[in-house]
Amino acid sequence: MGLWHVIYEDWQMECCGTPFGTGDEVSWPLLLEDADHAFGGGWHDQLTEAAGLVEEAGGVRLLREESGLTVAVGADPDDEEDRHPKPGDRIRSIGLLSAERHGAVWPEVAGRVRAVQVLTQAYAESAAGSRTWEPVAGRRRLRLVDRCPKWFADGGEGDRGLRWKEAGVMVTLEVPHTDSRLSHAVREARGIPRQGGASGAETKGLSATGLTALLESLSTVAVPPGSRERTGRRGG
Repeated sequence: MGLWHVIYEDWQMECCGTPFGTGDEVSWPLLLEDADHAFGGGWHDQLTEAAGLVEEAGGVRLLREESGLTVAVGADPDDEEDRHPKPGDRIRSIGLLSAERHGAVWPEVAGRVRAVQVLTQAYAESAAGSRTWEPVAGRRRLRLVDRCPKWFADGGEGDRGLRWKEAGVMVTLEVPHTDSRLSHAVREARGIPRQGGASGAETKGLSATGLTALLESLSTVAVPPGSRERTGRRGG
C-alpha cells in the first residue's frame, strides 16, 4: 500500500462531487499539478514526488509512476511554449496531487481514505481596495474531520486584512499496489523493516487521528503553540 496526499478542491466537490469519509473506498482521476500554482504555492509536507514513463491516452499525458500510481501531468499554464513532457520521456516530478473531475478523462486511481483534513486558505487583496482576493503562499490551516463536507464556509475578513476561506480538503489516500516516500517515512517511524513488511503494515491499527499525529511528528512545518490546526508555513 502507498500513502498519497490528494487535494480535493471545494468547487470540484460543490459542483458535482460526492462527499466521502474516513474508511471509504473512492476512485478519482488524479492530476500532478505545479504546486507553485496551487493556492499561491508554499506547500511542503503535502508534496508528492513521482517518477516514471510518460505516455498519452486520449490527448492526456499520463505518468505511470514507478510504484504503480497513474496520474495526469501538465505544463505550466503561464508558459507560451508547450512544455508538456513527451510520450516516452522518463521524468521525475514533484507537485501536488489533486482530484480532477472536469475536463478530459483518464484512468482513475482507486484507494481507501485514511484521513480527511479541511483546508482553510488565507487570501489577501491583490491591491489595496481592489476587493480582488488572491491566495497567500504558505498561509493555510488543516483541520482533521471525519467526513468531507459538501459545502465549504467563507470565514470572511480576519486580522491583518486576510480573508480565511475553506478551500477544499486534503485527503490521505491509501492506494493498493503502490508505494511512496510518505509510506517509507511512516514505516521507518514505526520501526517496520523496509523489506519483507506486509502490504499496508505501516497503517495497520492506526486511526485517522493517529496517522495524522504521526505525520505531524515527522513534519518540518511549525505548529503554533496551543493550536490544533496545522499551518502550511515552514518552521524556524
